[in-house]
Amino acid sequence: MLTFTDLHGLQVDLSFSRGEFEVEPKHVLVFLKHENKWLCTIHKRRGVEVPGGKLEEGETLEEAAIREVFEETGVHVKNLQWFAEYAVHDEVKFCKTVFTAQFAGQEHIEFDLETSGMLWLTDEEFIHHPNLSFHMKDEGMRKMLEELKHRDKQW
Repeated sequence: MLTFTDLHGLQVDLSFSRGEFEVEPKHVLVFLKHENKWLCTIHKRRGVEVPGGKLEEGETLEEAAIREVFEETGVHVKNLQWFAEYAVHDEVKFCKTVFTAQFAGQEHIEFDLETSGMLWLTDEEFIHHPNLSFHMKDEGMRKMLEELKHRDKQW
């Protein structure tokens, strides 16, 4: 397990083993790489980040991940795989499950109030984009990207 302080000063625990945290995950993130580019969404307040969000009532984590990717980018996913979890020690501790997925297709969508579009970014752009969301710049994101490189065969 990796423990670090995020850019907002909160302790974060990252694990690549399932079920390490006592807090049930209620949020998801999805890493998707297609034709050597990462799928990202443009959040109007936070900036460029990987798609993700909160579970809706009655949803599984997998259903939330599929829905969030589509709502934020218009991309359909396949082969969704559990990848990691992290817990953020905020006033109310919360946990996110991180998935990987493969590209299955894309539709044109109208973006909502929260997001203003999507991007496909190369590795270099993904790391150095000038408008990255705060959580895309922390130690946990770097560690997840390192781990994904080790699993590069699926990408």
